Amino acid sequence: MRRGIAASALVASLALAATACGGSDSGDSAGGPVTITWWDTSNATNEAPTYQALVKEFEAANKDIKVKYVNVPFDQAQNKFDTAAGSKGAPDVLRSEVGWTPAFAKKGFFLPLDGTEALADQAKFKPNLIQQAQYEGKTYGVPIVTDTLALVYNKQLFAKAGLTAAPKTWDELKTAAATVKDKTGVDGYWGSTQAYYAQSFLHGEGADTVDVDAKKVTVNSPAAKKAYGTWLGLFDGKGLHKADTTADAYAHIQDAFVNGKVAAIVQGPWEITNFYKGSAFKDKANLGIAPVPAGSTGKAGAPTGGHNLSVYAGSDAAHQKAALKFLNFMTSAKSQATVAQKNSTLPTRDDAYTDQVKADPGIAGYGAVLSAARPRPALPEYSSLWGPLDSELPKIAGGKETLDEGLGNAETAIAKLVPDFGK
Repeated sequence: MRRGIAASALVASLALAATACGGSDSGDSAGGPVTITWWDTSNATNEAPTYQALVKEFEAANKDIKVKYVNVPFDQAQNKFDTAAGSKGAPDVLRSEVGWTPAFAKKGFFLPLDGTEALADQAKFKPNLIQQAQYEGKTYGVPIVTDTLALVYNKQLFAKAGLTAAPKTWDELKTAAATVKDKTGVDGYWGSTQAYYAQSFLHGEGADTVDVDAKKVTVNSPAAKKAYGTWLGLFDGKGLHKADTTADAYAHIQDAFVNGKVAAIVQGPWEITNFYKGSAFKDKANLGIAPVPAGSTGKAGAPTGGHNLSVYAGSDAAHQKAALKFLNFMTSAKSQATVAQKNSTLPTRDDAYTDQVKADPGIAGYGAVLSAARPRPALPEYSSLWGPLDSELPKIAGGKETLDEGLGNAETAIAKLVPDFGK
């Protein structure tokens, strides 16, 4: 999903320079409509047109409000908003990744939404997603799209290997991978070295990078070592593709799966539309979706991801009021159903899963596994903790470090990110 970085960065910088002032300099005229600025971080090519169409629909129904839409590259948005909010020039609304929400709330950049129009339908949202938008007992975002990881597999290759069901544990996956290799000649599974994808192994052992309640770094605990040992063992064996530690590993894994060169991977719903573009899934029904396999505890534990819409606390009362109405519209069941049908993304409220939405086998499949996903702890620094692991895990998988060395290095780096946590 790479885009032309130089061109998009230039366009984004010009747009941001013109709109960074949000509610304080938004082109309002006396007696005219209030203009709010929205920084949308969705994919500019595949997703943004749907959101832009909804903006026009909102404006048509609310003549007193205009929305200045700005698409900001996802990998730049967190730092740009942090800088803009710190100088009192942030947009009125941000599409905030769930990991950013508590971090910006802690800094006082987001408006608490409890009891406002934005959360008028709070009871209709999935509770774990509302929980993920909270910090210290208050809610700072309305979930607009969600995701999790699942084991996705090629049903035809599984059937050819005589496999009638998806493996439920990592041990079963190893056995299935060997069977697929024997019967079809292609690898049965290709794993990722990215920390986010390895998180499921931690959850499957009842572990995590940190224990928030105990204020302790646990990435090098016995349970975590067991989890990462299982993860490491899935790069070596019959039908198990060796670790790809190159910068293009994500694209390599994805390409192999969609073209039938590997039978199973772990992936998120943001790739649904790209699955269907591959030669292996011209028939959408060939896409199998199952919970991520469980660890020795018997529990599967894929992380919950997604995005919230949040309101800038520095905007004035008129802009905040308009922004709250905008959030209510954009996260409504009708709007979310529209987005799901156009973009093949997962809604955050049950009443948005209409018959038309559930007719997409990708959405239906991921929707079925979503309830088993685990929300992230309300720790502002939590998402940043994957950074040290993204550095160490490829070294471990590539044989440049032992598991003990890599996890020890990660533990030291993570401890610096949460200095009030012990080991």
